[in-house]
Amino acid sequence: MDAVRVALLREVLAGTEWLSATRRFAGSLRGSVVSHGGGLLLVGTPEYEPWHLAAHLVDEAAWSGTPELAPTLVRHDARPSDPAHLAVGLGRLEAARRGETLLVVAPATPASPLVERVSDARRAGATVLALGPGQGQLPSLAHEILAVPDGSELDLDTVQHLVSAAAGENALPTPRGRRRFRDRVARLAEHLTAPPPARW
Repeated sequence: MDAVRVALLREVLAGTEWLSATRRFAGSLRGSVVSHGGGLLLVGTPEYEPWHLAAHLVDEAAWSGTPELAPTLVRHDARPSDPAHLAVGLGRLEAARRGETLLVVAPATPASPLVERVSDARRAGATVLALGPGQGQLPSLAHEILAVPDGSELDLDTVQHLVSAAAGENALPTPRGRRRFRDRVARLAEHLTAPPPARW
């Protein structure tokens, strides 16, 4: 899905919760990888590998100048003979450490072997985000989840397009409502240190 189609989809979804939910989730994703300097691991289930999301995130990383968004696709049946970008197996989850972000994409509740590896990655200090049905053990392990239950207005593939596009936006919309104290102080400091307007 290209940028024009994403823009059209956003127009159709205007006024729904999906736009704010996908942007909020994308903001968490981007904030996690940028603040920790990268290390984004992307994993699906044995039946569903999110290679399409991986490709979109690589594109968004390049277009936005945010290399931290480019993920490492972790595969269930990776073989050493695969091309390097497709040869990363589940052992990589065991090596996940503090500062890395693990994004789990699952159209159905993942089986326990994957959940155990995600749990180990979280215990090792990785930030866990999840896109999926919002049921089972995964939501309790995730620091942030965007639930896409069966029968939703949008399917998981469409939600992934919205998330990847929002993650690549250079200026994510600021949430309305109360700003944090640090944000207000930063704005005040910016205002006070700005040069005076030019007079003609």
